[in-house]
Amino acid sequence: MRALLLTTTLLAGITQAAEPVAMDVYRDPNCGCCKAWISHLRDNGIEVRDHEESNMAAVKTRLGVPYNLGSCHTGVVDGKFVEGHVPASDVLKLRERPDQLGAAVPGMPIGSPGMEMGDRHDAYQVIGVASNGQQSVLSEYPAR
Repeated sequence: MRALLLTTTLLAGITQAAEPVAMDVYRDPNCGCCKAWISHLRDNGIEVRDHEESNMAAVKTRLGVPYNLGSCHTGVVDGKFVEGHVPASDVLKLRERPDQLGAAVPGMPIGSPGMEMGDRHDAYQVIGVASNGQQSVLSEYPAR
């Protein structure tokens, strides 16, 4: 009986781990870099539900994205906002941070996912927003 319980528990964990990460992305219908970012997410195993929005400011306000962290598109994963060109690896890390309401890459840094333009890569940071509103650096990407 104990072996059966252990086997069932292990199989449940494996099944849960195999479930794809799902994310809603809200974007302006005319934005090309948003489509490129969505492709980056999908290429990295994130299932994206793409929503075209005419009023992105209302979406950001509803999701609690701080004004100073704004960018062109906004995602939601596990109830947390993902603002701008956040790399897929950081989206996955955000899911493991219960202390964070969301993460953002402010602006549109060249070389970030969806903003690739040749060999240029500007330095940028992924900023986290804690439940108390405090902002901190979650990841840094140097210029190259």
